[in-house]
Amino acid sequence: MRLEAITWERLTEALADRAMDMEAEPWLRVGVDGAPAARPGELAEAVAGALRVRGRSVLVLSTEGFLRPASLRYEYGREDPDTYVDGWFDTAALWREVFDPLEPGGTGRVLPDLWDPVTDRATRSSYQLLPKGGVLLLHGPMLLGRWFPFDLTVHVRLSPGALRRRTQDSALWTLPAFERYEEEVRPGEAADVVVRADDPRHPAWSGTGSGR
Repeated sequence: MRLEAITWERLTEALADRAMDMEAEPWLRVGVDGAPAARPGELAEAVAGALRVRGRSVLVLSTEGFLRPASLRYEYGREDPDTYVDGWFDTAALWREVFDPLEPGGTGRVLPDLWDPVTDRATRSSYQLLPKGGVLLLHGPMLLGRWFPFDLTVHVRLSPGALRRRTQDSALWTLPAFERYEEEVRPGEAADVVVRADDPRHPAWSGTGSGR
């Protein structure tokens, strides 16, 4: 795949323009995929800001708000890479509370988060209404390959070396999980847009065409 240099500002505007050009039927669902070290949330928030300037309603959510309880996440130990892939995030809750309400005929009432990993208790957050024509931006690691009904997917990519350098020491145990994700899902091919962020000052991207 050929990648072209771009600034974060231009990238944000280009992704916002791509989203504006897409039909929201009745909502547009965008996934920004990337390891925590790649900071996909920063890109999601930037694109959200650009969309709001363009007059679109936007809801930005993180998969960190949909972690499973600690008793399930740590069933096989606190540093099990396979559990990180398969058992850390409550995909059923994401379907039920986020994606189902944004299906045709849905209510648009989305739960922004479900579980607080600090207190290990339900957040008890209120539902938020995303008006029709609005955009959901969901960001987090390993979003692809789960059959989530995204209309547009962006993969913020780090090379293995950059991922290791930029991952906090306390999270180095997750690296085998991302190796598995790369082998099984091949996110660089599955995503509509790929952003290489090895050097956070100088990103590159695949353009707005399909990454497949």
